[in-house]
Amino acid sequence: MIRRMDDARPPLPPFTRDTARQKVRAAEDAWNRRDPEAVALAYTADSRWRNRSLFFSGRPAIVSFLRTKWQAERDYRLIKELWAFDADRIAVRFAYEFHDASGAWFRAYGNEQWAFDARGLMRRREASINDLPIAQADRLFRWPPGPRPADHPGLAELDL
Repeated sequence: MIRRMDDARPPLPPFTRDTARQKVRAAEDAWNRRDPEAVALAYTADSRWRNRSLFFSGRPAIVSFLRTKWQAERDYRLIKELWAFDADRIAVRFAYEFHDASGAWFRAYGNEQWAFDARGLMRRREASINDLPIAQADRLFRWPPGPRPADHPGLAELDL
């Protein structure tokens, strides 16, 4: 299916526990595919972001940010988990693993706050993230590139 820039992104607000979980898993799967242009289509054209200490808005800035991120954060694997939700807002906690150009491994832990428009596009994303160096032997996210398999444990099951 070819998505256009203004296509709705179900599930739509107001969210229920089930639809909020679906939205979180869809975001996780998209980010694990590491396709900046496709990921950016889930956000409004003027979406506002805070990622760590960076502030920016708009799809072109999102694409640029994600390209840079995934060039630096190699073999990226992400797990998101629903934390809370309201009518048009979702809060998630997440962890992801990656290595840098030198081969050093990290696990990043964070929280995101999301706000959506009526079409289910994210209009605001705020992320707070901390990186923890880990040994390669301590990695927990070892599935092949792409979305996390359905039978792979989530954050709660991994006690993260």
